[in-house]
Amino acid sequence: MATTTDPSPDVEESLVAEKIEHAEAPAAAERRGPLPVRTIALGTAGSLMILISAFGAAGILVSDPVLGHGPLSWIRYGHGRMLATVVLYLGFALVVWAWIRLGRHVLAGRVGSRPVLVAAACWMGPLLISPPVFTRDVFSYLAQGALPLYGEDPYAVGPIVLGLQELVQNVHPFWQTTPAPYGPLFILLAKGIAAVAGTNMILGVILMRLALLIGLGLLLWALPGLVRHLGGNLPTTLWLAIAGPMTVVHLVGGPHNDLLMVGFLAAGTLCVLERKHVVGILLVTLGAAVKATAAIALPFLVWVWAGHLNSTFWKNFTRACAASVGIFVGAFAATTWLAGVNLGWFKALQAPAMIVNWLSVPTAIGEIVHTVVNVVIDANKSWFVNTARAIGGLLFFAIAIRQWWLSRHGGSDAVRRMAFVLFAVAVLSPATLPWYLTWGFVIAAALPWQRRQLAILASAAVFLVLTYSPAGEDLLYNWPFIAGAIAVSVLAGISLLRNDPLGLFGERQELVTLPAKV
Repeated sequence: MATTTDPSPDVEESLVAEKIEHAEAPAAAERRGPLPVRTIALGTAGSLMILISAFGAAGILVSDPVLGHGPLSWIRYGHGRMLATVVLYLGFALVVWAWIRLGRHVLAGRVGSRPVLVAAACWMGPLLISPPVFTRDVFSYLAQGALPLYGEDPYAVGPIVLGLQELVQNVHPFWQTTPAPYGPLFILLAKGIAAVAGTNMILGVILMRLALLIGLGLLLWALPGLVRHLGGNLPTTLWLAIAGPMTVVHLVGGPHNDLLMVGFLAAGTLCVLERKHVVGILLVTLGAAVKATAAIALPFLVWVWAGHLNSTFWKNFTRACAASVGIFVGAFAATTWLAGVNLGWFKALQAPAMIVNWLSVPTAIGEIVHTVVNVVIDANKSWFVNTARAIGGLLFFAIAIRQWWLSRHGGSDAVRRMAFVLFAVAVLSPATLPWYLTWGFVIAAALPWQRRQLAILASAAVFLVLTYSPAGEDLLYNWPFIAGAIAVSVLAGISLLRNDPLGLFGERQELVTLPAKV
């Protein structure tokens, strides 16, 4: 059975078991599964609303050639911007609503992988030409890419030295004077885009998004194989890792270079699992040449490689380790040479630590302890935060070393532990930004998940988008807003398990309980 439209509400919500019994073979059903057009259209409408309102509420240019002085320039200021912000949040709500509806279809066994990918493409499409949403990082990328074009070292100086108003004025003040914390491969990519776009920031943003879609392509290639090795369910994995708001809104709508890094990471991990060891280590090294975090995966993949060899335990490990180190050093040196930079990157990695927010668990603990102590005595907050961060760093290394040693038998168990450690580094680092949680999540999405666990992940994904304003400002200390964001996020998670939990749409039933591997 296949259909090209969503059924009517009553029919859609009561697809009966007899149709499932007479369905085609699983492979054919996966290829030609029903297409929930209304659900896809709902999210597409939301994405279009984000696109339109982003010209007033998102990461707009200081000197906007599109709306800056035209009859619609009112959308950028005062009540016009407030209205645009409301519309953008409504658009995001529709995207989340559609994503949750799609998730219910997936968990009920009504749709396969193809509809999920169609939905993701429709929701991402409008955001490819949108101003940056919920971040301004892409302007930093373009300015950092311009630095080597003008003979400056992106690992020693910030964009402010360029003196190019069109580039610098759009960069967040924090990054205007801060060196780039990104690897040589990403500097090379940003340099090429800056050379093509020049000071045309609109073209630069679009080209950057298109370039980062390489990471999305790698993810799409790798996830089916990772699901096969890790035991998950492909439609569920694609729903989580591709169609979810963290990817659609943060990684693509942002955009963030984490998309490129996790693409290399996922593809490299699959290659090592498939015994294409050299290619796999090379791909993960390229991911580390975008953002250093990907390098954390390499020691775990060494165990996977060693597990495929036919000698004694320590000989296998020594051979796999030596080969991996050789590939890493050679590939990293080559990308550094091609980018025309030096190893100053390692010093520049300290820059994100200057960001202080409570998404970082150690930072949150330091701030809480300081708040309590400060009731009694006037204390310096930085001492508490830095101490908690140091303890968090030690805790992370203890976790990472233990998980690495437990991974010594290789195989999929090493990859599962690797995903956990990538999550740990995201939350135990001195600074945690919402999109950091995607580092381990794209691998973990290929694991089998229980429905309640998926509801928690859905809530977290929605909340992590809402922690920043559409214009890219931190809202984590706006407590009334955060309380509302938590309530909305919890509602999204509950809605994955229960149709219409607030009782707003009458007695219509959407889900039938069907056996489905999650």
